[in-house]
Amino acid sequence: LVSSAQIDRAIKSVNKEMNKSFEGIDINKKSEETKLRGTADINSMLKYLASSGASDMLITAGESPAIKINNTLKRSSFEKLSPEQCVRYAKSLMTEKQWIEFLNKKQFDFALSAKGIGRFRINVYRQRHSVSITVRHLLDIIPSFKELDLPRWLEDFILRKQGLILITGPAAHGKTTTLSSMIDIINSKRKCNIITLEDPIEYLHKHKNSNVNQREIGNDVDSFADGMKSILRQAPDVIVIGDARDKETLEMALHAGSTGHLVLSTMYSFNATTAIDMIINSFPPYQQPQVRHMIADSLQLIFCQRLLPLKGKDGRTLVYEKLINSFRVKNLIRENKIHQIRGQVQSDSDDFSSIDIGLVKLLNENKINQNDALMCTDNPEYVRKMAARS
Repeated sequence: LVSSAQIDRAIKSVNKEMNKSFEGIDINKKSEETKLRGTADINSMLKYLASSGASDMLITAGESPAIKINNTLKRSSFEKLSPEQCVRYAKSLMTEKQWIEFLNKKQFDFALSAKGIGRFRINVYRQRHSVSITVRHLLDIIPSFKELDLPRWLEDFILRKQGLILITGPAAHGKTTTLSSMIDIINSKRKCNIITLEDPIEYLHKHKNSNVNQREIGNDVDSFADGMKSILRQAPDVIVIGDARDKETLEMALHAGSTGHLVLSTMYSFNATTAIDMIINSFPPYQQPQVRHMIADSLQLIFCQRLLPLKGKDGRTLVYEKLINSFRVKNLIRENKIHQIRGQVQSDSDDFSSIDIGLVKLLNENKINQNDALMCTDNPEYVRKMAARS
């Protein structure tokens, strides 16, 4: 038995595309969209996001809510929203305390668990005298390395007892999910004390062989820097920083990584070598020589990742750049010759493999489109030449 709405949708699909087949799941999705046309309450919108397969929902005044699927914007069939509706949605998602803090700061990040729907990361912010909302759907289960297509050699690094590991890349390219999968492996395979600083907490970790203490910025501690100031008194073996973004946090992360702690963090950067430059440039010039030595001493690995649309089907695939802090790399960092690392872009070495090599591999396997590859390459000419050869 099916609903009349599903039957109507099936008939329309047949009339519109007589030569194409369709599946029941597609009809169900479109039927759900049909039911949501018009003005909906916030729970209906969260359900729509959770069932759509999208990563984010964008709510802004003057337009209907949109979702992002594989980093591509898609308009929903909701009505266009007024500024007043956006304010009501924001207030319905937040506690009174959170709303007051938002009014003071004009933006606010938090996580929300909606019973029977799912878990979400939400950012509310002001723009053009109105309120906009970005809602990200969080997975309930932490994906494995295999599900994320992460290389197995990463496990050797994350099970080490000390040093700094950075997961870098643009926004919305899976850095937090990769970090959570790393934490889950440590939690399963080591007996240690893991302390995280997150803004907000996205994935919830259960205690396995390790203790996992998750501290949320704003609720459990005022800032990343404040959390790092006291973290060494909490007997951590592994320190996880959701986003290393300021001088104080970076300095303490480098110190912790060189004094017997494993430190994992995400950063926004275009590539692996840019991440090193960003850390150094966070400090005044007189401190930079010292910081270069601190990075050379504490860094283990920079893993820079992107997610690109699969060719001819839904979903995204991982492409990455690795920079391992070998003896050669340590010397280049100390001597302020980081730019020389990228000089070997056309070769894959033990300590450095550029993202361009990964892009060419995916092109050779016919997994991605060349235009998508060229959007994130460091060396377009190299990628074009290698793609033409294949």
